[in-house]
Amino acid sequence: MTERLFKLKEAGTTVRVELLGGLTTFLTMAYIIFVNAGILSTDFAGNPTGLSFEAAMLATCLASAVATILMGLLANYPIAQAPGMGENFFFVTVVMALSASGVTDAWRVALGIVFISGVIFLLLSLFPFRKAIIEAVSPSLKNGIAVGIGLLIAYLGLYMSNTGVIIIQNNIPKLNPNIFNFREPDLIIFFLGLFVTAALHARKVKGSILIGIIFTAVVSLIWGKTKFEGVFGLPKDHAFLKMDVARTCSMVQSEFMGMVDHFTESVFGISIVKNIHVATNCISFIIVFIFMDLFDTMGTLIGVGEQGGFMRDNKLPRSSRALVSDAAGTVVGSMTGTSTVTSFIESCVGVEYGARTGLANLVTGILFLLALFLTPIASMIGSYPPITAPALVIVGAMMVNNVRKIEWSDYSEAIPAFLAIIGIPLTLTIHNGIALGFMAYPVVKLLSGKGREVHWLMYVIGLILIVRYVFVRV
Repeated sequence: MTERLFKLKEAGTTVRVELLGGLTTFLTMAYIIFVNAGILSTDFAGNPTGLSFEAAMLATCLASAVATILMGLLANYPIAQAPGMGENFFFVTVVMALSASGVTDAWRVALGIVFISGVIFLLLSLFPFRKAIIEAVSPSLKNGIAVGIGLLIAYLGLYMSNTGVIIIQNNIPKLNPNIFNFREPDLIIFFLGLFVTAALHARKVKGSILIGIIFTAVVSLIWGKTKFEGVFGLPKDHAFLKMDVARTCSMVQSEFMGMVDHFTESVFGISIVKNIHVATNCISFIIVFIFMDLFDTMGTLIGVGEQGGFMRDNKLPRSSRALVSDAAGTVVGSMTGTSTVTSFIESCVGVEYGARTGLANLVTGILFLLALFLTPIASMIGSYPPITAPALVIVGAMMVNNVRKIEWSDYSEAIPAFLAIIGIPLTLTIHNGIALGFMAYPVVKLLSGKGREVHWLMYVIGLILIVRYVFVRV
């Protein structure tokens, strides 16, 4: 049955490799359970958003499990799903904006916005539109996206993990001048994990990343930096179906009609641009959520696809199924009480271990469900970043290998790819970095006299992105 469902022999893998690959992916992204709950439950001013920490944690586990398992069964890819970093911050921004405009229980309306964007995303996924976008991207730009994601993953390992390797001074990231002053336990544990994992990887030891995570976890436990504490059992609070879709739709309708009125009044006037920019909160929020999910997912699929060797003739087989799984995850996530669910770049860690099929996703999804009962174990791994940070750095290094596949001799290919490479880590977002490359690609090609080499869809996307950044300022 396992062979029939996941075609392990065809993928050149085994049950053991898939099980451990799924475990590796889960351990690497287990932090999202607690980080996402913390972000969604408190706004940037430290005030409660209305979603409790327990409700958000429960929603995170359920949505991640459903979406990840669906991706494994429907698309047969080891690409895990969870509420996206970036999307969750934007969700809080939406809640704060709605609250400031006098909306009561703004988090319910925000969940409604996520639900509507997810439904629209799902409908788009049922048509060949999203698949066509992936196939319209040139091989050089695809590999540039993969390299950019690799750099972002490594950056997250070095900075976002709070290891102190990279610090921010005057809003500029730089190497910590005290990095070699080995008095900080976090730094010592991080470098021990990094060097052990790198050495095992260099020796081609199977499961080097998983072994490295376990080794670092044991060191941190002995050092006293992590503790096994807590109570087994389900969170007591939840937010099932507490979104206010009706009120969200009412706001969208009202604001859409207001925008039409503004446009009608000024259609022949010089203030047309100004009035089109009179943006409507809910409509703008829905557009941005769709935009973020579209490009985050596409970037991750391309990055993991290149890393795992899934791409065939510049196309990702079963991409339509993967996109449907991702969109369905967002719909389920909003119903359970969390922000947009998207494909996770940490899946590259499991792929690097050897995972090649949806069986790994089945394991990861089940572990998300078990995490609801085994929160002390998940918390021990996920709440101490130096444990998983070395794995992110190693995987980032592996993904940069795709830079060799870029046509550097053709500057009309190389420059847009390079902009995507630097755009993703410098903006700390996949979608903004991809947008930079997507806007540059058709323009550079056209001005260099190679406009006919560009798929017509890339012109459309480039124009849409320019309009999005000019008019939708959220």
